[in-house]
Amino acid sequence: MFCSVGRRGRLLRNAKETIGKTGSIIGTDLQSTAPALQFCDIQNTVPRITDPNYVDTIIEIAKANDAKAITTLIDPEIEILAENYDRFKELGIIPLCPAKESAIYCFDKYELYKYLTKNGIPTPLTFHDLDEFKQALSDGKISLPVFMKPICGSGSVGAHKVNTLEQVEADWNSGEHDYIIQELMTGGDCDADVYVDTISHKAVAAFSKRKIETRIGGASKTISFKDQKLFDFIERICSIFTFNGPLDMDFFIKDGEYYLSEINPRFGGAYLHAYGAGVDFFKLIVNNINGIENPVEIGNYDEDILMMMYDDVVIAHKNDLVNSDFKLL
Repeated sequence: MFCSVGRRGRLLRNAKETIGKTGSIIGTDLQSTAPALQFCDIQNTVPRITDPNYVDTIIEIAKANDAKAITTLIDPEIEILAENYDRFKELGIIPLCPAKESAIYCFDKYELYKYLTKNGIPTPLTFHDLDEFKQALSDGKISLPVFMKPICGSGSVGAHKVNTLEQVEADWNSGEHDYIIQELMTGGDCDADVYVDTISHKAVAAFSKRKIETRIGGASKTISFKDQKLFDFIERICSIFTFNGPLDMDFFIKDGEYYLSEINPRFGGAYLHAYGAGVDFFKLIVNNINGIENPVEIGNYDEDILMMMYDDVVIAHKNDLVNSDFKLL
């Protein structure tokens, strides 16, 4: 069961390719016009995730359709699933989400920074206090330009480079976002799609890729690569969290070392690359549903495989929508 499917049609198509005739894809969204719903076997419209009846609604849908696993495709819903982890488990549904504490760390970028630093995981120097940042700047612990982004942001909204202290102060005091300030990492970056087995809670698959081209919200062209140092780092990171299922990890590179930037505990927007290169998380999910612990096969793919995104559309009759009572703009 995929919640908040939105525009992720290709991901749902890939899921159906793997599951085939052995299972069904259940999809939910606030809007019946969400394109990805058209690729689900069972379609449902639901209230907003902030609605007090939201969790009960998705649980009823899961029960009615005999769902065996549940996940979400948007960041704000991850913590909601995590808070209800035990409810899903009691119903025999595997929540493909972190434990609650791990979910909080992943959504709050400053809490993540503090937790990673406490556990010796390299990560960019980060501040959530303007005076502390200015003191560090004065002491030479950080230098301009820097990078600012919302503490609980998603999809790169509000993230930007800042060249002067005056602009840092102006952006900080604008009230537009609750910002964090980070050292600007200029040595390159990459990301990895990771699957954490729901039985062993260990990373069992990882697909790493470098960005060739980036659009708002994520990479649009990527190329696969392998580095055992990165794979070891991924396993080390996963050992300090309680994860279940797919992860999207972002990394920076500095002086030949990897620094963890963010963890999104869901299918990343560019997971399509991993699937196309043969790293099939849906197969791993089905194994876990059937009580099978997946063996560790990190790095089991070819290097120099390219992904190049392009636009596509869904064409459907209004009467074929799960809920045709929608407002026109």
